[in-house]
Amino acid sequence: MSQVEGARLFREAWIAGVREHFPGEPKPGYVTPWEDTPDWERQAAGAVYEQVRQLLDVSAGHASRLTSEQKSRFVATCWTAQMFKHFEEPKPGYVADWSDLPEWQQRTDTDIFEAIEKSLK
Repeated sequence: MSQVEGARLFREAWIAGVREHFPGEPKPGYVTPWEDTPDWERQAAGAVYEQVRQLLDVSAGHASRLTSEQKSRFVATCWTAQMFKHFEEPKPGYVADWSDLPEWQQRTDTDIFEAIEKSLK
């Protein structure tokens, strides 16, 4: 899978997770389709996809044994690094520590990891 395809997979997993876990009606930006996703966000999604893919690769697939929380933390940390890359002064919510993220977002990050993992089998 190319990084662009991986980025799209990431975005689709994010939207599916938001629709499943977000309490109430999500902000429109949370569920913006791929075609309307800003370039910086596409690039960030592709980078995080690649980091998860590489983790699974260098662990010979054994990263699949991480707990849901560990998977979520990994995705969140990779995403935070991208926010620092793309924004000189990112919004605090973009770079919040995993423990400060809402539960719906933590669960969505786990779903993203597992979607990437599933795509590699």
